[in-house]
Amino acid sequence: MNERKTEDLIERRLKDFGYYSADNEIIVEKQKSDFPRITRLLRNASKSGPGSGKPEFIITSRKHSDFLIVFECKADTSKHESRNHNKYSEYAVDGVLLYASFLSKEYDVLAIAASGQDESSLRISHFLQLQGTNKAVRWDVSDDVISFEEYHTALLSSDLKFRQDYDTLLNYSRDLNDELHAKKITESQRGLLISGILIALKNTAFQQSYTTHVTMSHLSQYILSAIKIELENASIQADKIETIEQSFSFIKTLPASKNFLIDLIKGIDRNVNNFMKTHKYYDVIGQFYVEFLKYANNDKGLGIVLTPHHIAELFVKLSDVNRDSIVFDNCCGTAGLLIAAMKEMISDAKADTRKQKDIKQHQLYGVEFQPNIYTLAVCNMILHDDGKANVFKGDCFGNIGASFKKNPTVGLLNPPYKNKRMKDAPEELEFILNNMEYLDRHGNAKCVAIVPITCATNPAGNIGELKKRILEKHTLEAVLSMPTELFHNSKTTVVTCIMIFTAHRPHPKNKKTWFGYCRDDQFVKTKHLGRIDAKGSWPSIRDSWVQAFVNREVIPGFSVMQKVSHDDEWCVEAYMDTDYNNITQDSLSIAAVKHALSSLAINSGEPRWI
Repeated sequence: MNERKTEDLIERRLKDFGYYSADNEIIVEKQKSDFPRITRLLRNASKSGPGSGKPEFIITSRKHSDFLIVFECKADTSKHESRNHNKYSEYAVDGVLLYASFLSKEYDVLAIAASGQDESSLRISHFLQLQGTNKAVRWDVSDDVISFEEYHTALLSSDLKFRQDYDTLLNYSRDLNDELHAKKITESQRGLLISGILIALKNTAFQQSYTTHVTMSHLSQYILSAIKIELENASIQADKIETIEQSFSFIKTLPASKNFLIDLIKGIDRNVNNFMKTHKYYDVIGQFYVEFLKYANNDKGLGIVLTPHHIAELFVKLSDVNRDSIVFDNCCGTAGLLIAAMKEMISDAKADTRKQKDIKQHQLYGVEFQPNIYTLAVCNMILHDDGKANVFKGDCFGNIGASFKKNPTVGLLNPPYKNKRMKDAPEELEFILNNMEYLDRHGNAKCVAIVPITCATNPAGNIGELKKRILEKHTLEAVLSMPTELFHNSKTTVVTCIMIFTAHRPHPKNKKTWFGYCRDDQFVKTKHLGRIDAKGSWPSIRDSWVQAFVNREVIPGFSVMQKVSHDDEWCVEAYMDTDYNNITQDSLSIAAVKHALSSLAINSGEPRWI
């Protein structure tokens, strides 16, 4: 057999997909590299013992300098892959994984193994090993060779890359929190400072010259000037700009030196800006805000809870958000749910740039009451390229609908807890009623909300009356019981459920509602990163939950269909049969009982959902 035939098949594909284009953007090398960095990494990567590794193809890009592709070819398809991946010189997969293990010390490496001598027998396998990791993973990006840009785009959108970059961002946020604490910058100011610097960095003149200012006074004033310019460029109304400027005014009196502030700006640009450019439509501002405030020792810090990113994703899937949706959040916090909806809508619009612009300018509405959080929401929307003009500061129970240019078709909300020390404060269910009042009355507008489980289980008093009012006007489609430690990252132990309604359609007397036991999202607690999707299983779990809801599937041990009224409990636990065959001595232990009881406990604090 002739291995050269396999190499020719691969090289023909590389030419077809522009790897040898005349602009010299992509560099294809064979056997060895002229780049000292790559040569150094391959110095001890020989497949057969001491010596340098010699991949069939080494592909780099001037535009994406930290991403590299290597190929290993074998003529015989029976020599494609061994069981244990340890026969480096004999098998294509084994050999290319060896190269990846050395190159991944400084690169994100796409390792491609190819075997076969003709088109009909050609086998191609992809593996991805991210920089600094110990192991490559099989990557089903394609069953054939695709373009460099397609590979790179797939890398950036992969769950693997996101988790790695997100972990890095969390580590940076903790280190940054320590630095700002040492400078005596208050917890409530830290999130604003980060968002203000990010807005200022959008200004080209600021980005190019902020290091030249000679005094702290001049630099802080320059930041505020750049923020104002960007707000004006974003067509923010004058009265809104005044409110936002007031939120940022503390920057003029920061207890820090000029050099500290310059280093801070550099660090934010390098760590946060780059993350946002790579992973669009992620609520970074909210993440930093909660990371800072969860260490606060006052009422403003305790109970600030960020809607987890994966739950925001679940919201938009459950509500079937698409390019034509008009989304409304009447207590939007830092606008995390609006950003998650924007991502889904932009994706559905595909390459229709006119529609994408319309989505950002006219199809996202939010209301926020607290001035500082409102500022964060506006900044967040600006950083995600528009939509900010339709975020309003005010009380959602006031006359805010007059500002809407279109009637919302989807309501998404994570309402604030009722302040137990203020008897007249709204209940969580009142925010749901308020949201649905603004939804379109002539279609099948949907509302999705996450609330404490007591809103579903308590049939008496004010909550019972609110449940009655809801069913008189709206249809309860589903309730999903959420993981008991969902908000562990925010140092909160509240237990919640997601409620789904069809607005302006009274709940039929004999209608059955779908209830799901969505307690296990496969996230695990880690010492430094909180709850994370360690196995990468969330996308499939999310899709299975959504599918079960959409199809109203009745799955033993997971979901039921049940007729309910306002007097009944709105949660699956009340109706799902217990399989007593699964009860063991361990399940009856004191520890198990305590854990079960803890799942029913509700935090006695007063969190503010964002």
